[in-house]
Amino acid sequence: MAAAVPSVLNTRPAPPAPPALDARELYRFYRAGEEETLALRGVSLTVAPGELVAVVGPSGSGKSTLLACLAGLDEPEGGTVRVAGERISHRPEAERARVRARRIGILLQTENLIAHLDVTQNIRLARTAGGRRSVGGPTVEGLLDQMGLLGRARALPRELAGGELARAGLAVALANDPAVLLADEPTGELDGSTEQRVLDLLRARGSDSRRGVLLVTHSTAAVRGADRVLTLRDGRIEP
Repeated sequence: MAAAVPSVLNTRPAPPAPPALDARELYRFYRAGEEETLALRGVSLTVAPGELVAVVGPSGSGKSTLLACLAGLDEPEGGTVRVAGERISHRPEAERARVRARRIGILLQTENLIAHLDVTQNIRLARTAGGRRSVGGPTVEGLLDQMGLLGRARALPRELAGGELARAGLAVALANDPAVLLADEPTGELDGSTEQRVLDLLRARGSDSRRGVLLVTHSTAAVRGADRVLTLRDGRIEP
């Protein structure tokens, strides 16, 4: 009896994962009367899973406009933004909001937390907004533990010190295990040692989960710890 011929397994490699963030040829302009300001002039960038990218540039270079377009808070006139392969640009606001809640974590210098909710309630609210009461990532308690905030779980924002407030904001930004974390000057008001602790947490949460991180910053420490640094000037990424 002839020996059975083993079946040939499909050995084709899996397709590569899409970038955590992919922006192509972004243009954004504003009009005031007859005056037109071109804030973004064909900006393209990618952030790979697990990569931390810092964006630097002088005031008025377009950093805030860029961050708003990447987060789906503003619409570019031209170009596209995709998060983990899903397009967020040029969609109705309700659809952009759903993509943003599920796939993007946003960390601001201030105003990350709702004032009348404690830290735990803020994290749970972010998860509900994303349509997930539980996710495959860490639990609420796990997030608080990672941020060193277990003992401050029931504290209101006004009861937190500056470093605690920054870490609580980071926990909220990570609540839905986003594909990319966008941070706008997250350490701008922190002292040196506290700033470094927050930057270490950003780096750890990005690399451990293969989450992309993009920082808009003036911080020398943040630039030093980035995988890549992009300079934005007059609405363009410098070569």
